[in-house]
Amino acid sequence: CAQLYCSFRSLGPTASCWIHNQEKVRKGSHPLNSNHNILTISEVLPVDTGRYSLFVRNHRGTFQHTIMLSIRDRPERPASCPFVSQLTPSSLVLSWCGPSYDGGSPVMDYVVEMQNLDQSESGDWNELTSQCKDTTYRVTSGLHPQGEYRFRVRACNAIGVSEPSEESDCISMETAGEPQEEETPPYVDFIIDTTHKVKDHYNIHEKLGVGKFGQVFRLTHKETSRVCAGKFYRAPGSKEKEAARGEIELMKQLHHPKLVQCLGAYISRSEIAMIMEYVAGGELFERIVAENFEHTEPTSVQYMRQILEGVQYMHHKSIIHLDLKPENIVCVNSTGTLIKIIDFGLARKLEPGKPLRVMQGTPEFVAPEVINYEPVALPTDMWSIGVICYILLSGESPFQGSTDAETLALITAASWEFDTEFDDITDEAKDFICKLLKKEKGARMSCEQALSHPWMLSSSLSHRGTKNLNKDKMKRFLARQRWKKTGKAVLALKRMTNLSHRSDGADSPSNTELGTEACQAVRSLEQQLRSEPSFPQTPHDLTEPCGANVHMACVIEGYPEPEVVWLLNDEPLEETERVQIEYKEDGLCILTLSCIQLEDSGIYECHASNYLGEALCSARLTVHR
Repeated sequence: CAQLYCSFRSLGPTASCWIHNQEKVRKGSHPLNSNHNILTISEVLPVDTGRYSLFVRNHRGTFQHTIMLSIRDRPERPASCPFVSQLTPSSLVLSWCGPSYDGGSPVMDYVVEMQNLDQSESGDWNELTSQCKDTTYRVTSGLHPQGEYRFRVRACNAIGVSEPSEESDCISMETAGEPQEEETPPYVDFIIDTTHKVKDHYNIHEKLGVGKFGQVFRLTHKETSRVCAGKFYRAPGSKEKEAARGEIELMKQLHHPKLVQCLGAYISRSEIAMIMEYVAGGELFERIVAENFEHTEPTSVQYMRQILEGVQYMHHKSIIHLDLKPENIVCVNSTGTLIKIIDFGLARKLEPGKPLRVMQGTPEFVAPEVINYEPVALPTDMWSIGVICYILLSGESPFQGSTDAETLALITAASWEFDTEFDDITDEAKDFICKLLKKEKGARMSCEQALSHPWMLSSSLSHRGTKNLNKDKMKRFLARQRWKKTGKAVLALKRMTNLSHRSDGADSPSNTELGTEACQAVRSLEQQLRSEPSFPQTPHDLTEPCGANVHMACVIEGYPEPEVVWLLNDEPLEETERVQIEYKEDGLCILTLSCIQLEDSGIYECHASNYLGEALCSARLTVHR
């Protein structure tokens, strides 16, 4: 059982509701009183993890506060089955995707299991290793040249071991060829296919990834058996379809060895898909934290050089990526150090004389101009490259705040510093980062300037340190990134921008990334507040001498806020130097009469009305000599 408790202060009545991961919470919410609310979750399950936002409405507007709920459990099973690359007669390399939810505790190991389909007891699974630290594993023993095998993987954390992944396809060792060097596929100039579907030409295998755009699957061509990746767009409306077409047209212009290649596209009434080069090595940062992988400052230079070369090619074509981040830098294979940049879903082409403003990207990596909704330019990507370099060398994120608002505030102020992990990093590396993380776009290095920076040019000098960099912080960074993706802890950038200007302040559902039902629930809070006017406190009769100052007070409630009129002996009372009416935010209304005279005697009435009804209270004032 979990209980989420939230207290708040409000002037006047309130209405509230809980939202969990963009959906309204229907059970378990209990307003304790007008200033407290508690949400009780019985029999907590992994599906209950994520962000819980309490929306509270009063007469001033809607306010919210968010709580993250995490659960420690064994991991979910790996998100994909193992797939095979570098198949030879005596060895192969397995690669897979980690679990979509790590159980709230970092994945420490993977268990790799093999099933021999040639043996009579083919239902048995044999454990190859229980201490694989990476999402790739080279199998070099137990394989027979004519054998057939299947593989599966389990994830382990401090709590326990996951269920096994989906099983791999049947792998026949007879189909293995001699080991070959990794080749860059030839660039393809294709025409969008509008008459066929992907399944007409490709076999569709396991899911490799999922995102806001749709899903990515591993494909094999039915005639050539070439392995590719298929990006299937979720495009229900014309706006989404136009965005998908835009990405495909942009990808047709990008032919560079450091950029993932587009090999074809299918567009029909029911399907939009892009066929891409298959990159089997996994995310760069995931590879770096492997136990047997060397991570030094010189190797970091190699990676940064490749990133710059790819981005430089894009910038020469006036194309900006706008979503450069560690998970979009992947390794070509499981053994080498070659990388490629992927995911051009947010990329845009700059046009002269047409300022481009965007409200998109991953908050931790976007430049200040994106948050401030100012025109973006080529240097916008350079900021993201600086953040990647900082994390690559230290495992720390330079702008990670303790709250969403703090993260955005640090970015907009370009407020950062080198932590202790940089004590052993060269001055050239630190200067390289400093010249990228500049608040003003024009002050940042271009790709050309970055590639000619001393840090890039001096990587082969003998005096350069070859000390292995600490991977512990990198592992924690990756664990946090996985949690953000699965626990939905990252607010949409538009919402984060609002938070940077008013933390947990008034908000409108139109400014948040909520589901339709949740948005309606938040909007309905205003209806729950509606009430006819009433007087919880009324004025009392007074008897005062001439020349005294008199105060008559009442408290008015009602929503929408009532119109208030004071009357004296059934005639409207107008404000003068002697007659003042003051309205407080808590509904208190005070009528002040200065230096009263005999003619001020009478019955004073306060009349409050809105479209739901009206209310009246009164008091008698008697003035004597």
